[in-house]
Amino acid sequence: MAKALTLLFCIGIMLSCRNESSGKIEVLTLMDTDTSWDGNKLPKYPDGQPNVKILKFTIPPKTKLPPHEHLVINAGVLLSGELTVVDENNNKLYLKAGDPIVELVNTIHYGENEGTEPAEIIVFYAGTKDIPITVKKKMKN
Repeated sequence: MAKALTLLFCIGIMLSCRNESSGKIEVLTLMDTDTSWDGNKLPKYPDGQPNVKILKFTIPPKTKLPPHEHLVINAGVLLSGELTVVDENNNKLYLKAGDPIVELVNTIHYGENEGTEPAEIIVFYAGTKDIPITVKKKMKN
């Protein structure tokens, strides 16, 4: 928790500081939502000790992740490459570099890099210490 607070403090300092050489600081909202990418409402946060995890994934070209579901709310930004996310009903979301995503929770899905360069994504998970962020599953269809 101390690391998360330190990170939030540093971000706050960066946002409140003005760099004289570059002019005005701009803030761009990439996403502000209460739904995942499929339009379903996000679940309530679980009770327990909050835990924030930030992970960077590098997915090689022509690589398909195993089917899985997330048990906690998470969101990310694709830094480079392209990524296709497919849910258990074969709904697809196509991401390109710079695109944000609010992931599915408690819904089986997978990601696939169909491109020719690695896909890099940073994902922020907001859950509790005793709930896993991801569980591998088999697709229902």
